[in-house]
Amino acid sequence: MNNITIKAGSPLKGEIEIPGDKSISHRAIILASIAEGTSRITNFLTGEDCISTISIMRAAGVKIEMAEDYVTVSGSSLFGLKEPEDVVDAGNSGTTTRLLAGLFASQNFFTVITGDRYLRKRPMNRVVEPLRSMGASINGRDGGNKLPLAICGTKLQGITYHSPISSAQVKSSILLAGLSADGTTTVYEPTLSRDHSERMLVAMGAKAKRLEDGGFSVEGGFSLSAVDIEVPGDISSAAFFIVAALIVEGSEIVLKAVGVNPARTGIIDILLAMGGDIKLENKRDVAGEPVADIVVKSGPLKGVEIAGDLIPRAIDELPVVAVAAAFAEGTTVVREAKELRVKESDRISAITSELKKLGADIQEREDGFVVEGGKPLSGAVVGSFDDHRIAMSMTVAALKASGETSISDPECVNISFPGFFNLLKSIQR
Repeated sequence: MNNITIKAGSPLKGEIEIPGDKSISHRAIILASIAEGTSRITNFLTGEDCISTISIMRAAGVKIEMAEDYVTVSGSSLFGLKEPEDVVDAGNSGTTTRLLAGLFASQNFFTVITGDRYLRKRPMNRVVEPLRSMGASINGRDGGNKLPLAICGTKLQGITYHSPISSAQVKSSILLAGLSADGTTTVYEPTLSRDHSERMLVAMGAKAKRLEDGGFSVEGGFSLSAVDIEVPGDISSAAFFIVAALIVEGSEIVLKAVGVNPARTGIIDILLAMGGDIKLENKRDVAGEPVADIVVKSGPLKGVEIAGDLIPRAIDELPVVAVAAAFAEGTTVVREAKELRVKESDRISAITSELKKLGADIQEREDGFVVEGGKPLSGAVVGSFDDHRIAMSMTVAALKASGETSISDPECVNISFPGFFNLLKSIQR
């Protein structure tokens, strides 16, 4: 479909299940592929990004079978991967590219990773430079900053790396390289980014630990053991329904079994600070990850300031935060979020331009945006920028804008949330 029309909405009512967490699904496939034994992954996200990871690991000789309800991975062990016969394609997935650059940098073969036209514009130096400091041989366009990347696997040396940015992709890439490097690899970051890789490494028997000073280290040369992994619902995907339920009058929904890892719950903290009626119930641990049912009721919101440690904990959800801010009373300021400019699109520019088309008072800043909330929005023709999070954010805004909103190229939501529009329709009353 080239566009979809969203009408100002009926209340959202009912219980829904959110697809599996994208970040965890990527890591489950990658780590299970280099473990010894067979891993069974349930609630795996079958979005396009995660399928890209499966395709590349299959090209590297890993046996991965997909059933209706689970994925089975027959691990090849740390050094049992094989050289792909052709260039491998990561599609639109920065996670696939950056994590596998770290994994393949130490393998005894040659790999070329490319991606779609959007991924080929995204910066790769953030992983290439630290990997090169470990001894990796990586070349590519713009001195290795742009895809395609050509990786000649070689023996690596463990390093201590102080990352200038809080990025789970950077951290995970280096730790994956460290699994087969000589010695110990330790990564520090300004504030803790999502820690799914660390949790999974420990669960699979890596000689890895969180240090008292906040770093995370892994010793090279130790094998991983296969485990069964249940992937919780993705809080980044849940965020769109949470905001929709908050802003559409009369809404009340329950999102079942959503991951509430503290490194990912910035969106909850932000919306609670805005006055959102959100409760976490039935809290439990699933496969080492905290999970809860999220209960959301509509109600008034107020503007807030968002910066500092909250940013890495909510970076993917900030576009839909802008939507919530447009319907809140007062001013919302997002600062220190320049990382948004190097996502699937320049998300600062994208969300600013498209919300303005609906009549929102939002101003772009170099490292974020300022929203003067409380102004009525009206339907318009808006774009998705082929960015799944922009498409879903504009869908949420359209539910509260008067009239109809037409969103172009909405199929990009399949990158992270297949069935998004059908699930939304199922709870509109």
